[in-house]
Amino acid sequence: MIVLDSVVKRYGEHIAVNNVSLKVEAGEIFGFLGPNGAGKTSTIKMIMGLMKPTSGTITIDGHDIQKDPVSAKKVLGYIPDRPILYEKLTAWEYMKFVAGIYGVNDKDLRESGLKYLEIFGLTEWSNELVENFSHGMKQRLSLSAVFMRNPKALILDEPLIGLDPRGARLFKEILHTSRNNGMCIFMSTHILEIAEQMCDRMAIIHKGNIINTGTSDELRRQAHTPDSGLEQVFLRLTGGEDIANIIKELQT
Repeated sequence: MIVLDSVVKRYGEHIAVNNVSLKVEAGEIFGFLGPNGAGKTSTIKMIMGLMKPTSGTITIDGHDIQKDPVSAKKVLGYIPDRPILYEKLTAWEYMKFVAGIYGVNDKDLRESGLKYLEIFGLTEWSNELVENFSHGMKQRLSLSAVFMRNPKALILDEPLIGLDPRGARLFKEILHTSRNNGMCIFMSTHILEIAEQMCDRMAIIHKGNIINTGTSDELRRQAHTPDSGLEQVFLRLTGGEDIANIIKELQT
C-alpha cells in the first residue's frame, strides 16, 4: 500500500534520509520510530508529497506521489502533530470543506461526518468557530475530518498530542477498527509504550538510516534484549544507553 524504494533526501551536503526502503501493507499499523533529527519528519513530508525526494520513489496504493499526486492523495489521510485548520470556519463548515475537496457526497457527509463529530465529543461545538477551539479540540476535529473520508492509507505524526484520556482511548479503538477493516496506518511517535501497544511492525530510523525493522519481539531479539521493554531496545539500537549513566549522575 505504502512503498518507499531507495528514497534519499539531501539538504546540501547533509543526508537527512539515506536510501530508505519500506513497504507497509493494507491492514497494518506500522510504527516509525527514531530520535530527534533522525529523518522521520523528512520521510513523512516526502510520503505526503510535501517535499520531493532527492532520489528514489514513493507510491501510495500504486500511485507515484510525485508523478500522480492527485490520485495518491485521494486515498491518503494525514494527521500532523499540530493540525493547521481554517480558523474562520465553524467545525461543521470545515467538515463540509474537506468533504468537498475529496468528493465526499452529501449523504456520507451527513452520516459519517456527524458520526465522528459525535464520537470525538464535538457535536455541541459544530457551529463554533475553529479559532475558539483548544489544541485538543482542533486535533479531534482533524481526526473527525480524516476518518469521515475513510482513506485507504493514513499517516499519523505524533497523533496523541493534545488529546485527553477519553479522546486518546477512542482514537486507539478507531485505529484498531480501521486496521481490521483494511486501512494502512503509518504512525510516527515518540511514545514507545503506545508504539508497542498498537503497532504490528515498527522501523527504527537513526541518522537517516533504517537500522531495524520488525515486530516488537523481533526488535528485542535484534537488540539482544529479549526480556526488555521497547524503551531499552530503542536506546540500545540507537546508541542511547548512556542515558543510564546520566541519570545516575543526576541522582548522586
